[in-house]
Amino acid sequence: MHHSLFTFKPNIVNDICIKDPLSSSVGLDIIRKGNEIISEKGFEYFTFKKLAFEIQTTEATVYRYFENKQKFLLYLTSYYWSCVEYRLFLKNNNIEDPVTKLRNSIEIVSGHQGNKDAVLDYQKLFSIIINESSKSYMNRFVDDYNKHGGYFHYKKIVAYFREIIIAINPEYFYPNMLVSTIIEGIHHQIFFAQHLPSLTDKIRDEKELAEFYINLALTQIQK
Repeated sequence: MHHSLFTFKPNIVNDICIKDPLSSSVGLDIIRKGNEIISEKGFEYFTFKKLAFEIQTTEATVYRYFENKQKFLLYLTSYYWSCVEYRLFLKNNNIEDPVTKLRNSIEIVSGHQGNKDAVLDYQKLFSIIINESSKSYMNRFVDDYNKHGGYFHYKKIVAYFREIIIAINPEYFYPNMLVSTIIEGIHHQIFFAQHLPSLTDKIRDEKELAEFYINLALTQIQK
């Protein structure tokens, strides 16, 4: 299997932001507080004016880093997928068996990855992935954002999963479809459990959710 994963530093493609927020203390304040606001109050509530007020800066300063709040959400989701990529590297780097790799990978995308690192609170970031991430691509700008690399990090994760699936069964016809079904399905089931419980079933924890999708995947791939 050929892939390139990195020692963790969120290597976000430049077109998502105007200026790298990790390059300054103000930029760090912007993404930390923005992560907090969107997690707690939602993407619709979030504005650069409110963010600027919270960190005691000007709205113009925020615009020096991000063109609009849609790009800001793209940055946060890209940061998350960079975290996932690093976790995949740590978990699977010395593992040869593709079934074990698939199990590990599904477990990783089923949870919030930990508490926090030096930059962002992972629990808050994961709540954004569950509640808000679909808004980063289900919008009328999706083709333009895609053209400029807005979904590069998510697509890289899908490609990583795809290679594992092909290693299990080279003749399986629908690896990309299966991967996106698993990842988005996990997000939807967590969202349903929190807000629309009649659309899902009760599960004990994220491990049980992961096991459901592991069994679903292996049933499809190995039949």
